[in-house]
Amino acid sequence: MGSTGAGALLIVSLVVALAAAYRPVGDWLYRVFTGRRHWRVERVIYRLVGVDPDGEQNWGGYARSVLAFSAVSVLFLYAFLRLQNRLWLSLGRPPVKPDQAWNTAASFVTNTNWQSYSGESTMGHLVQMAGLTVQNFSSAAVGIAVAVALVRGFARGRTGRLGNFWVDLVRVCLRVLLPVAVVGALVFVAAGAVDNLSAGHDAHTPAGAAQRLPGGPVASQEIIKEFGTNGGGFYNANSAHPFENPTSWTNWLQIFLLLVIGFSLPRAFGRMVGDKRQGLAIALVMAVLALGSVIAINGFQLAHRGTVPQAVGAATEGVEARFGVPQSATFAAATTLTSTGAVDSVHDSYTALGGGVAMANMMLGEVAPGGTGSGLYGILVLAVITVFVAGLMVGRTPEYLGKKISAREIKFASLYFLTTPGLVLVGAAAAMALKAARVSMLNTGPHGLSEVLYAYTSAANNNGSAFAGLNADTAWYNTTLGVTMLLGRFVPMIFVLGLAGALAAQRPVPVSAGTLRTHQPLFAGMVVGVVLIAVALTYLPALALGPLAEGL
Repeated sequence: MGSTGAGALLIVSLVVALAAAYRPVGDWLYRVFTGRRHWRVERVIYRLVGVDPDGEQNWGGYARSVLAFSAVSVLFLYAFLRLQNRLWLSLGRPPVKPDQAWNTAASFVTNTNWQSYSGESTMGHLVQMAGLTVQNFSSAAVGIAVAVALVRGFARGRTGRLGNFWVDLVRVCLRVLLPVAVVGALVFVAAGAVDNLSAGHDAHTPAGAAQRLPGGPVASQEIIKEFGTNGGGFYNANSAHPFENPTSWTNWLQIFLLLVIGFSLPRAFGRMVGDKRQGLAIALVMAVLALGSVIAINGFQLAHRGTVPQAVGAATEGVEARFGVPQSATFAAATTLTSTGAVDSVHDSYTALGGGVAMANMMLGEVAPGGTGSGLYGILVLAVITVFVAGLMVGRTPEYLGKKISAREIKFASLYFLTTPGLVLVGAAAAMALKAARVSMLNTGPHGLSEVLYAYTSAANNNGSAFAGLNADTAWYNTTLGVTMLLGRFVPMIFVLGLAGALAAQRPVPVSAGTLRTHQPLFAGMVVGVVLIAVALTYLPALALGPLAEGL
């Protein structure tokens, strides 16, 4: 089968699998969020934390809990990294230098998992297990918890209560992420992934040279890094490494895991607001954007423009030979459509337009389907903006899911939308203006700009993937990208929770003849249009100087 046929089969199989998972996984998530009964182990955790699981919080209390938990997580992980040489299973690794420890702590707590280091030669096993992997669980759970709070804002009326952050956090970790991680780790081990506490083994090559093969708790981190849309990797080669991603079918499984929660959450959203059609409409928007991206990247990588690509039939530079172009391009689309950042190929080696699509995926706000939780609340904010725009067009007060979108709501939505582009463009502009930052660029011209723009886009959208031609392990990039990750994660969350509180306090508005039918394909198409137009107007000048200039 040719590359085009293999790519088509891969895409179709993923679409079928995700469609089959939409209902059962969405209903499972719905039961987790709405169940009244607390498990015994959960009650023990609540007592240790000192919270009342039956007490609910307003949006301010929910936001303070999110920020407090995340701040403690950053401090804990930073200390862990700085003290790793004194810890068990350190493998003789020295302390992580201060700016890199700061960057790594911010990265993993924000679900970004940007790595300016080579994991197998920098981190000890205990730090990998009790530091980084723990944050893979908790950061994913924080995103889902905030999304659920926003959904409750739509579903409830005349109340300031959005649920309890600590209950949502614990339930997502124990009832959703942990069971899949345990089963998935066993599957990956059976497929050939490494999972041990070995310091490594020496192997001898046919030429007689010695090569160190590092071991470690890899499979147990691999499953949650994909399922929680975290990204990163135990090895510097990431999911291109055979110890992390042994076979072609595990590569397919990783792509599926990246997408399954994001595409299933709309089902839970529809059930919570009492109208499953609303969830289908949101899932349709995600699917249209995602399918367009997957086809575009595959097309640009298979078009084999240039002398070498024409000779081999595709743009194969930077592609793992075991997977080929279709699997690599589809993985690249999935990882940048979600806030994952795991890679099985080198994005910097993609064609200019192929890499540009990967960058544009993040600039969309990673809403197709986006990260665990962050994708859902991102697309719902854009739906609110769409309803507002539609209301202006027909001259009536906009409504969405029985709630009026007034000045207060649209302010929260607008501030949410403007935060990330501001961080991306200001950060990239500052890096290009300063000589201390430019010396990290291995390329000049449009591609050099693309590398810097990609870095800040990835950090602000909490993605974590990178163009490898940029040396980001410097004091400037470690510090500024760490700040960008934190602001890009938590400032939008505050606006989302503020919007949720404003919606929950409203009296529900009954449906009338003038109400926009937000469950129909027309509305889904309008949301797609708003997403594309808003991104084009915001980022087009920067894209025109980077990947578009290089590609054209």
